[in-house]
Amino acid sequence: MDWLSQLFEMMPVRGRLDLRCSYGVPWRIDQGPGEANEIPYHAVLAGSAILDDPAGGRPLQLNAGDILLLPGNPRHVMHDGSGVAPVPARNRAALNFTISENLASDARLDLLCGHFAITPPHDRLLRSYLPPRLVVRAGTPAGEGTAAQLAGLVSMMRSEAADDHLGGRAMLNALSTAMFALVLRLASETGAAPRGLLALVGHPRLAPAVAAMFKEPARAWSLPDLARLCNMSRATLARQFQEKLGRSASDLLTDIRMTLAANELRRSSVSTGAVADMVGYQSEAAFQRAFKSHMGITPAQWRKTQELSGREAVVAVSTAAIGTSPAMPT
Repeated sequence: MDWLSQLFEMMPVRGRLDLRCSYGVPWRIDQGPGEANEIPYHAVLAGSAILDDPAGGRPLQLNAGDILLLPGNPRHVMHDGSGVAPVPARNRAALNFTISENLASDARLDLLCGHFAITPPHDRLLRSYLPPRLVVRAGTPAGEGTAAQLAGLVSMMRSEAADDHLGGRAMLNALSTAMFALVLRLASETGAAPRGLLALVGHPRLAPAVAAMFKEPARAWSLPDLARLCNMSRATLARQFQEKLGRSASDLLTDIRMTLAANELRRSSVSTGAVADMVGYQSEAAFQRAFKSHMGITPAQWRKTQELSGREAVVAVSTAAIGTSPAMPT
């Protein structure tokens, strides 16, 4: 398994389509922020849109085929650019999603709006490796490579959202989840991938070191070890990681270890000492210090929060089942 696939397995991501927007000019969308663990997305199917920069910078033009991710999860405003007061939109429920539309008729926008939910606490880690705003241009299915794959996937979403078939919600959410991986893959293939995870994906010379840390996170990797794998000097490897990732190789290794540890601590049958050994710490005390420094709480506190959230989920499901079950015959 390649290291990026391993990363996604460590940090499960679930996509969901929230709205299909059909607007005529003038229109305006004011959204966010979403839940703390969410990354909003917008896929432009037809028409165009302007995304305002909340910092007051230059607005961003989005056209058909463009997909926007907002890993920073900010409040954001999109509009048609006319400067005219928008025609109010109304929502109506379809079988598997919600349609938002207005009564204006000119230059219609067709837009899919949704989000990606990342299992906490991994949302903080993944967001820190992505730019606050990411746009990819998928083009048309007649293109090549990842862009064509992504365009084809969005075309399937458009079809599902138009026909509202049985099972459509499951299909749309599954396609949204796949969209996340394809967007990151396409962004990493561009020559101007932003610093962070995407620049690292597109840097083949660093791939051996990254793959080694994901494959054997418990190993006591040193900078000389990783440099030899990449046929680089220690200084070059350190500089490349800082330039491409914005962090050191040691920081990345710690992030991998703490992510794996958080996952393992959800299992009540595994002791804290065993988890410490599993992720490369020779003493439980050292692991506890590292975990608290990284996560803000101790391994025991993290485990307790996971147990409580699991019980709450079971109670909610049980309550819902009792409330909807048919009465027993008397």
